[in-house]
Amino acid sequence: MDAANDKRMEAMQAVGEGRLDDAIEIFTEAIRNNPTMSALHAKRASIYVRLQKPNAAIRDCDKAVQLNPDSAQAYKWRGKAHRLLGHWESAANDLAIACKIDYDDDANALLKEVMPRAKLIHDHKRKIERKKEERELKERKERVRKAREEAERRRSESQQQQHTGAFPEDAGGFPGAGGFPGAGGFPGGFPGGAGGPGSGMGPDLSSILSDPELLKAFQDPEVAAAFQDVSTNPANISKYQNNPKVQAVLNKLTSKFGGAGAGMEGGAPPPGGAPGGPPFGGAYFGGGSSPDAQGSTEDDGTSGPSYTFGGGDVD
Repeated sequence: MDAANDKRMEAMQAVGEGRLDDAIEIFTEAIRNNPTMSALHAKRASIYVRLQKPNAAIRDCDKAVQLNPDSAQAYKWRGKAHRLLGHWESAANDLAIACKIDYDDDANALLKEVMPRAKLIHDHKRKIERKKEERELKERKERVRKAREEAERRRSESQQQQHTGAFPEDAGGFPGAGGFPGAGGFPGGFPGGAGGPGSGMGPDLSSILSDPELLKAFQDPEVAAAFQDVSTNPANISKYQNNPKVQAVLNKLTSKFGGAGAGMEGGAPPPGGAPGGPPFGGAYFGGGSSPDAQGSTEDDGTSGPSYTFGGGDVD
């Protein structure tokens, strides 16, 4: 402690004589003897400011404030160093703290000098921040507006679909041209139902379009492919007599169309075409002959099951 104080006195004498570089070296020796003495760091910082070395002065003042947060001299000289660097806001802040801890005319005069510039910078930064906040607020409002419009659009589409009984756009409709039976999916209309030339009463399409089981079933690629195949050629229905999945869908469609046996081109009903007759234009499943068919089908052991489509036999 005594050695540090002796060096401190020696350094101050060198400052009085104008030997500033010598004073820096002597203060450095004093700090080595007592590195926890805040005043030594503040005094050396003052000499750095006089030597126009503001960064070194700021380092010494930071250390002095760390050792003694109430060191007015440390804040004063750090404020002066920031002034030399053009850090007007930092300079004003440090000088204001110095005057608050221990009023000093020199520090107060410098505070009045740097305050207008510090205020201009502060106002400019605040203006930029306000513009940024306004832009972010505008962007948020725009996102909210678009989200509401999208929600309203989806709600309107959903209501329209419920009102019209249409499929959603991403459902893909029923396989086959036209998207549903009777609209081009089958040549001349849905086999066994209405929609083709000479057909009778049309099917209740709304019951088909609103049936969740049918909608789900037609998402199955196997069922969709089978429906496409049968819609292209009703005679191909024989391929699926042993496929319970496809049969279930076709039978349900038949029930939706009233179970009528009509559907052959030209409008003439097939044998057994009365209500309750065979599904899909007179096709019977099970390998035997149709109970109401004109003519008969015999099993001679050499041919497969026979089906009646539009009054004819398909082996």
